[in-house]
Amino acid sequence: MPPNTTNNSIESVSEQFQKLDLKALAREKGAYQVYPKVAYPPLEPFEHHDPGKLADPKKASLYDNAEKIFDLTPTIGTEVHGLQLSQLTDQQKNDLALLAAERGVVFFRNQDLDPYQGVEFGKYFGRLHIHNLAGHPEQLPEVISIFYDEQNPQTTKLFESRSADEGWHSDITYENQPAGLTFLKIDTLPPVGGDTYWASAYEAYDKLSKPMQKFLEGLEAVHTGQVHKDNAQRTGHFIRRDFVDSVHPVVRTHPVTGWKGLFVQPGFTKSIVGLSRKESDVLLKFLFNHIAGGHDFQVRFKWSEDTIAVWDNRATFHCAIFDYFTSGRRHGWRITPTAERPYYDPSSKSRREDLAEKVEKAANAQ
Repeated sequence: MPPNTTNNSIESVSEQFQKLDLKALAREKGAYQVYPKVAYPPLEPFEHHDPGKLADPKKASLYDNAEKIFDLTPTIGTEVHGLQLSQLTDQQKNDLALLAAERGVVFFRNQDLDPYQGVEFGKYFGRLHIHNLAGHPEQLPEVISIFYDEQNPQTTKLFESRSADEGWHSDITYENQPAGLTFLKIDTLPPVGGDTYWASAYEAYDKLSKPMQKFLEGLEAVHTGQVHKDNAQRTGHFIRRDFVDSVHPVVRTHPVTGWKGLFVQPGFTKSIVGLSRKESDVLLKFLFNHIAGGHDFQVRFKWSEDTIAVWDNRATFHCAIFDYFTSGRRHGWRITPTAERPYYDPSSKSRREDLAEKVEKAANAQ
C-alpha cells in the first residue's frame, strides 16, 4: 500500500507553520509588525449580506446562554459576560450583529480568540479589509496591529501635539464600501490610561433640532484617506493600494435597524458636496463639535487585558485616548469586515422615533 503522501504533506506543513503569539511578541520584542511593499489592486464592489438580518429580535441565543448582559449607558454600550467569541454558533453571530447594530458597541472580557481565529470569525460578518498602509503581523495582512508606547518619538510627538477630539472617526469611511462591524482585542495595557470612547451616531442625529435634521438629510460628504497619506509621507511606509475619495450621505440609514444616524467625523470627512468651502467648513465644525461634546451619547470604556470590543461603524464613532506614553505599552489587534455602500432612505426612522412607536404599540396591544 503506497504511503499517504497527502497526510505526510499536511504534517510537514503543520510542523513548519507556527502560529504567532502577538501578545508575547509585543511584550518581548516590541514593534513586530511588517509593512510589505506589495501593491494591491483597487477594491471591487460586492453585495454585502448582513448576518444581522438573520438575527432573532430577542437575541435569545446570547441572552439565554451568557452569565450576564448589561448596558453601560442608556443609549450606547453593552457588556456580555460568560461567552467566548471563539465558540459562538452561527445564530449567536447573527444575534451579535443585531446587538451591535442596536447598541453600537459590545464588550467581551477574558477572551481566548487568537488572530488566526479572528480572521475566520470576521469573515462571517463581511469581506475583510486589508489596509492600504497599516502594519500587520507576518502572513496576516487582514490583521491590523495596534501598538503604541513611549519608544517611538515620532508617534508620541504626533499624538501629543494634537487635540484628542481630532481622533473621532468611523473606520475606513474613505472606501466606497466602508467597515461594518469591527473587532478589536486589547491584550497589553499600561498600568493606567489607554481608554477608548465610542459615541452613538443614532443619538447624535436625534439630539439635533428638527430643522437641522431636515437640512442634513439628503446632503452628501466627501470622505478622504488624506490622514493616512500624510502618515505614509511622515513614516516612509509604502502605500499598498491607492487611497480613494468617496461620497457618502451625511445622514445614513442602517440596513439592519432601519435607524438614521449621523455619518460624518473629523477623521476622514473632508467637505459637504454642493456647499461653498466656507459653508462646508462651518457646518462640519459644528457637527464635529456636536459629536465630541456629546457626553450624553458616549461611553468611555476602561479596558482589561484580553477584552474584545465589537462595534458597528455604521452606528458609532470612536476615539482612542493617547494618554499613556509615559506609563507603558498598549497592544492589540483589529479585524475589519466591510459592508454595504452607505445610503439614506427617506422613509427610515430615527432611533428615538422607532423605539417610541414600539412602546406605544406594545401598550395598545395590552
